[in-house]
Amino acid sequence: MKTIIDTATDAGKFTTLLNALKAAALTETLRGAGPYTVFAPTDEAFKHLAPGALNALLKDTKKLKAILTYHVVSGTVAANDVKAGDIKTLEGTPLLAARDGDKVTVNGAKVVQADISASNGVIHAIDAVVMPKGWMLAAAA
Repeated sequence: MKTIIDTATDAGKFTTLLNALKAAALTETLRGAGPYTVFAPTDEAFKHLAPGALNALLKDTKKLKAILTYHVVSGTVAANDVKAGDIKTLEGTPLLAARDGDKVTVNGAKVVQADISASNGVIHAIDAVVMPKGWMLAAAA
């Protein structure tokens, strides 16, 4: 079985996320033993950011790393095991998970594809880039 990075590469819809992980020097972490649960914004999700916001983030690797680790949880958490409430992230600020039957959201972002298995954890594709409480991404001038 492949790692989270290789699994995300094969999926073909996480190119922007993978480029951001590389820029933030997090690729090797997510190739490591883990296990990790990644709430992974799809390429489509990144298109919803303000114009220029992604490019600005790619230049501010400290902020980029913080935002990316906010999408990662230690341990393997299957979609069925997600409980409503706070989930501690590697960044340190909790994500707010919610359930409606079998539908799961984190900070309002919908899990659009759950339980993509990897050798060192699991990926849940989400439809938005989520931010720690109080964070805003400004559009680049």
